Amino acid sequence: MGQHEDIEIGSEKPYVDDTGAVAAETFEIGDTLYARLQRLAGKFNIEQRGIERVPENERTDLHGLVNVGTMWLAANMVVSSFAIGALASPVFGLGFVDTILTILFFNLLGILPVCFWSTFGPRFGLRQMVLSRFYFGFYGVKVIACFNVLACVGWSAVNVIVGAQLLHAVNGNLPGFAGILIIAVATFLVTLFGYKVVHAYEKWSWIPCFIIFLIVLGEFAHSGNFENIPMGVGKSEAGSVLSFAASVFGFATGWTSYAADYTVYQPVTQSRRKVFAWTFAGLIFPLLFTEMLGAAVATAAANTKSYADGYDNAGVGGLLGAVLFEPLGHFGKFCLVVLALSIVANNCPNIYSVALSLQIMAKKTQRVPRFIWTFIGTLVYVAIAIPGYGHFVSVIENFMLVIAYWLAIYEGIALSEHFIFKKGFGGYAPENYDKPGKLPPGIAALSAFAFGVFGAVMGMAQVWFTGPIGKKAGGMFGGDIGFELGFAFSFITYTIFRTFEKKHFGR
Repeated sequence: MGQHEDIEIGSEKPYVDDTGAVAAETFEIGDTLYARLQRLAGKFNIEQRGIERVPENERTDLHGLVNVGTMWLAANMVVSSFAIGALASPVFGLGFVDTILTILFFNLLGILPVCFWSTFGPRFGLRQMVLSRFYFGFYGVKVIACFNVLACVGWSAVNVIVGAQLLHAVNGNLPGFAGILIIAVATFLVTLFGYKVVHAYEKWSWIPCFIIFLIVLGEFAHSGNFENIPMGVGKSEAGSVLSFAASVFGFATGWTSYAADYTVYQPVTQSRRKVFAWTFAGLIFPLLFTEMLGAAVATAAANTKSYADGYDNAGVGGLLGAVLFEPLGHFGKFCLVVLALSIVANNCPNIYSVALSLQIMAKKTQRVPRFIWTFIGTLVYVAIAIPGYGHFVSVIENFMLVIAYWLAIYEGIALSEHFIFKKGFGGYAPENYDKPGKLPPGIAALSAFAFGVFGAVMGMAQVWFTGPIGKKAGGMFGGDIGFELGFAFSFITYTIFRTFEKKHFGR
């Protein structure tokens, strides 16, 4: 380590090097409750590091780029992705071809920010919310962390409801809350141990899910039940496409706010292009495959009574059951159980990262070890999911769109700062990540965020509110362009505000 200075973790003052990185052994200093909990974590090989910067000598992920790709491959080769595609026909009234095109182009758009910020992890050793201090400031980022906590918990609740529906479709006597608890406990056990175990689980968990989705595809194709629904025309079609696109984009870009969390242990010498490429490949394949499959099966439900009844009675689980149970019998039920457990891979990133977002809120929350926050986050999303079990379609439709709004606003601000003001990676001083006086004040970012929210509200088209611009973007129900306007408003206003902020404050 280089020259040392003191920073506060817990109630102790461990040494950090001149880059602001905290050595692993410092987490066990002293005899405080924090130190005792960290020592207990160390005995069970539970990751002790939270939002502290990872030193270069600890960025030694031996599995390299494979871990980057399989992390996102497993997290998206899941039934939740299938459920997104299945929304197109019953919820948005789209045909098959327009659904496929929307899935293709808006997934491509949504994953680019995830790929981009994944390249920051090896370079700086900073988690995504900590990295966001360079855009929103030391204090302003707490607002963004609140949104991220809501996103992590909300996604987890939505996902676990899908998994519980599948388990209920297999065994009608299994209540929804029991299925939720089974998946939640399994997810907690994986995320409890941290980065290495999450990556190890995700490295292999996608394989059985992929095989079962291939079985679904085979049985569905063999059934001959698919019948194309033609595209619509006019303003109503445009509005439906825009609203479904917001759901697709929201799901794909939902990983942005914790993208760097899963590359911080990659070597500092790792190629940014390779990290980008592996992240892109790990995201685009499962998203397109599962969502397009879901769209095809849901399209068939419009003309296949057994599919329609399955969807009406048990949601996505009933729809998949209609495809698998009759031709495969008990093996079909086994397939659905495996797909239900795929939610574990989907929720691992959410529950791992929610702890990091909570730690950034205040010194007191940072003094709570990561694994404690993981447990609390699990309790919270279970408490949300159980009463929400019977209202999945409305919950997921509205929640996806809200997620797309705030992340588009975040991306507009962060991209402006990176390219216009920092002019690329060379403009960062990562050692200043915990020094409020050397970070942006955050006034420009929070002001631009407020304008982004205004833009999103103007363009939204929800069942509970349609903005004045959203009303003109479609037919009777409008069309949702909230995330597009949110991004544009935040990018433009931040660029203006930040110019004056930097001139006045010099940072």
